[in-house]
Amino acid sequence: MGTTGQGQAGQAGQDVHEVNVPPVRKRSAVRGFLAALRLTVVSAVTGGALAALVVAVIIKDVPVFLTGGGVLVVLILIGVVAGRRSPADEEPPAGRIALARIEDLRATSGESADVPVTFRLTVAPDDRPAYRVKIEQHINLVDIPAYRPRGIAVVEYHPDEPWKVLIVTRPTAEWSRRAEEAEIDSAPESTLVVSPDMSEGSWCMLTLFAFLAGAALVVLLFRAELFTSGNDDGAAAKSPSSSSSSSSASRTFSSSTTVSGPSTSLLAFGVMRVTAMELEARVDTAYVTAITIEDHRMAVRGDSTRPVSETVHLQSLPYELFPGLVREARTTLGVRDPRSWRIDVTPGTGAGAGPRVRVTVTGKEGTAHLDADATARITDRRAVGESG
Repeated sequence: MGTTGQGQAGQAGQDVHEVNVPPVRKRSAVRGFLAALRLTVVSAVTGGALAALVVAVIIKDVPVFLTGGGVLVVLILIGVVAGRRSPADEEPPAGRIALARIEDLRATSGESADVPVTFRLTVAPDDRPAYRVKIEQHINLVDIPAYRPRGIAVVEYHPDEPWKVLIVTRPTAEWSRRAEEAEIDSAPESTLVVSPDMSEGSWCMLTLFAFLAGAALVVLLFRAELFTSGNDDGAAAKSPSSSSSSSSASRTFSSSTTVSGPSTSLLAFGVMRVTAMELEARVDTAYVTAITIEDHRMAVRGDSTRPVSETVHLQSLPYELFPGLVREARTTLGVRDPRSWRIDVTPGTGAGAGPRVRVTVTGKEGTAHLDADATARITDRRAVGESG
């Protein structure tokens, strides 16, 4: 055995990474890639199907609901069939027994009689060159003195997955005798084999990312219907709490609406534009002379006798950028604890001038405001205590 161990160690530096290890790593890498691809597709489809169910309920689309539900049912059936096809009595490939040289070991503290020990081993199988591996195994405190650097241990390894090595703590008498007589040289560090599989945390992150990506894709595909549905539903829900007054006979008009619900704010993405669309439908025109936006209320005023150049077009404003202006005003104008904010949009003065946007914030320190143009570019600001 001693001669065999030395011969294997002598070949390890030349052959192990050229003949034996790469095919195993390649096969494992391919299996890992296919498993990751399968997990990504299943997670993305599951996320998309669940999102389709939610979107279908919001926009009241029966075909979308049936499609999402059908995909979920198919996924469940595939999982059940795949689980039943796996034989219950199928056993994993049997491991093989070999000798290994203990290069190094390090024990950490434990709360029980079995202590986790990290081993660096040179495994010397009978039918392949020696290679290095790093493992962690729980060893009983009583047995730890039997393992020492440069000592020989009996191990069980898997030929197709050489990184799966387990120290046999109770070997047979024959293997115990061979371990006592054997001499094994250290394999080079270049022969170290590690598991190519991703860690558990990586699998979880991949699953979560694919699931969210699938759900986000479905939401993006139906974003137009979602905004339209929100506008229609919002008009019906807000009508009791909204006040409006308009008259076709009058030359002036005004209308306002209140966003219902204590947790709802016009600063939420898309809410301002949807509310503006509702107000446009109420006053039956997109051209107004003033717009006022507060946290839960939006109001417009107009005069049908005013020329278009002296009005503001409701749908031409960059509502998606207004929350950024409010955030800028609340944090940079000296109001440390803003109690309220308001956006006033009025027609610009002068030929070719665009609408004027003013954001006002109020707190215990006083009132401050900033001005912006029709593209939400800040043109002026007045902090607390400044005149103007």
